[in-house]
Amino acid sequence: MNHTVDYKKITVEICRIILGVTFIFSGIVKAVDPVGGALKIEDYFGAFGLTAFNRLALIVSLNLSAFEFLLGVCILAAVYRRLTTICMLAMMSFMTLLTLYLAIFNPVHDCGCFGDAIKLTNWQTFFKNFIVLLPASVAAFVYHKKMTPLFTREVQWFVLLFAYCFPMAFSYYNYSHLPISDFRQFKIGANIPQLMSFPEDAPQDEYQYIYEKNGEKQAFTPETAPAGDDAWKFVEAKLVKQGYVPSIATFDLYDANGDNIAEELLANEKGVFLLVSPHIEKASDKRIDEINNVYDYAVERDMPFYCATSSTQENIDAWINNNGAEYPFLTADDVTLKTMIRANPGLVLLKSGTVVAKWHFNDIPPQDEANAVIDSLLNPSDEKGAGETNPWLLVVCCFTLPLLLVWIYDFFRNVRSRRKKDE
Repeated sequence: MNHTVDYKKITVEICRIILGVTFIFSGIVKAVDPVGGALKIEDYFGAFGLTAFNRLALIVSLNLSAFEFLLGVCILAAVYRRLTTICMLAMMSFMTLLTLYLAIFNPVHDCGCFGDAIKLTNWQTFFKNFIVLLPASVAAFVYHKKMTPLFTREVQWFVLLFAYCFPMAFSYYNYSHLPISDFRQFKIGANIPQLMSFPEDAPQDEYQYIYEKNGEKQAFTPETAPAGDDAWKFVEAKLVKQGYVPSIATFDLYDANGDNIAEELLANEKGVFLLVSPHIEKASDKRIDEINNVYDYAVERDMPFYCATSSTQENIDAWINNNGAEYPFLTADDVTLKTMIRANPGLVLLKSGTVVAKWHFNDIPPQDEANAVIDSLLNPSDEKGAGETNPWLLVVCCFTLPLLLVWIYDFFRNVRSRRKKDE
């Protein structure tokens, strides 16, 4: 008995898996850090002269992650196959053209397609789209009827709705608290001085020196450059190959006198509290009592407590007057502060340069719990962490269990329907 191999079906099923996994991963890592996604959207708005839309950046970030996740789930489950593959093809066509533009003109250095989880250059992103995802989306569209659906038509509406609502709810949770996974440099456990250091054998930047003589330009290495020859005129130095770049390039905190005290704070072995607010005029004052209680804790134990911001002195004074803040202020680069913690304000606890803990303003411990919580963080016991549940396990269960229950219901409903037809 001859069996004909359906290569078209095999191809479309492989493409379906590639597209589904990629889009689900892309959507979920964006949903982990919606604030970071909004900052990346603002970069795009700035690059294309659309800064007037910056106020919509967070909404765009939330919906983009939800839409990518939805497309990934729908194509993986073969839900609304024609509509899903049309949307997938349209999105990949647009993204391939966009990433080609980014690769050529480089208005945004990192496309942000996988958030901070995986960093790709613009050229790497373009080739990923052009060589893998765009052809896969074309094949999925052309042969979409050969995909095997996991759900019948009667319940596909639920899969579609759930695949959109789940990442929106997940994004909102990560926005209202801190991301459940921190892919940035200042994650808990990171030692800032180590991440700023250069290994002894680290490769150095390689430069090419351009000199001019009699109207002609010539390139030299540092060893062959005619630095002492008056016949040659130095023109410029070009970076040929970038050397080692530390994870944290700079970490500067300036006090009221203009002195950079970052090194002093990073060396403190007792512990340092930083109330981080990139823009104090936009900071929430919902948990002022809890913040002031932590400040009192620091004062009682002779621990430094500062508020780090990039705002003007006028805005700092307004915050002090409105909230009765007694803690001193430091000024820092707003990009560094936004990278440190996705909250405004957020509280960071450092010890010997290591990030011990971080709190979104919604999660700063209440007064009756704060002392015990902070003491346990500064003096951890060996038993700490036993019995802790991986948050990702909970996320996966919250998403898969409802779909599994619907699939079971759909399966038995379909079996009963077929039996009735047979009768």
